[in-house]
Amino acid sequence: MEKSLEELVFIVEEAPDGGYIAKALGVSIITEADDLEALRPRVLDAVRCHFAEEKQRPRIIRLHMVKDEVLAS
Repeated sequence: MEKSLEELVFIVEEAPDGGYIAKALGVSIITEADDLEALRPRVLDAVRCHFAEEKQRPRIIRLHMVKDEVLAS
């Protein structure tokens, strides 16, 4: 029997062609959406699909927003 995760962290980045991409750490889950408001339910749906049994799902899902800025020197 697999132990359930307490917390699952997603790294959220802006997609090169617009919108956002969320990638889970340590689990093969990736989803995307046009904006952050639409991304949240997609993350929840992707987690539910990946962890079919409710008792295996993480109790907490954390979205870690990453924004890269490039500066010319």
